[in-house]
Amino acid sequence: MSLTDEAILRIRRLIQSGELPPGSRLPPEPQLAAQLGVSRNPLREAVKALVVARVLDVRRGDGTYVTSLEPRLLLEGLGLAVELLQDDTLLEIVEVRRLFEPVATGLAATRITDEQLAEVGEHLEAMRAASDDIEKLNRFDAAFHRAVVSATGNETLSTLLDGISSRTLRMRVWRGTVEANASHKTVAEHEAIYEALLARDATLAQAAALIHVSTTETWLRSVLGHVDGEEG
Repeated sequence: MSLTDEAILRIRRLIQSGELPPGSRLPPEPQLAAQLGVSRNPLREAVKALVVARVLDVRRGDGTYVTSLEPRLLLEGLGLAVELLQDDTLLEIVEVRRLFEPVATGLAATRITDEQLAEVGEHLEAMRAASDDIEKLNRFDAAFHRAVVSATGNETLSTLLDGISSRTLRMRVWRGTVEANASHKTVAEHEAIYEALLARDATLAQAAALIHVSTTETWLRSVLGHVDGEEG
């Protein structure tokens, strides 16, 4: 382990132990270096790394603070990481979505409020109105799912699925462009999810979401298989 990695580990331990809770200010650099038993150069590099990771926040003229450590802050880099994945991992991303999103939708059915349900309904209406515009349709599609997952009240789950969906959005646009009647199928699948949420039926909501995600996954597998066959 490098000296910088060692400094990162020791700062993390201070945070995890509660000695440096969220929102707290780090001691001055000489004091912190002595406390951690590291020299100042590795400490500076460790602080830079933790700033990039949104664990620390440097405020000019004020000092360095521990951030709120909220899931959305710490995990917001996931979307960028997913965007950088190579195209041959797209199917893996869809598989991950299939594992998470139906369960999240089922959970949302047990927790969704009337106000949140109304928001989901508004996104569905927007999808219906934009059924002939693939780009708009998929933007409202993403907003629909974001509102559903938000209704779980689980910020970590919401952030993870946001990161995954950022990559699959373009793929859904692609599907809508090349597959006949895809937009009508998409709207119908979202209507089924909405009706299950309206009934507060977790099992039905999970099943409807699974069918929706699986439809896209099945289509993608067939397309990739066709491409591989042509290349072979």
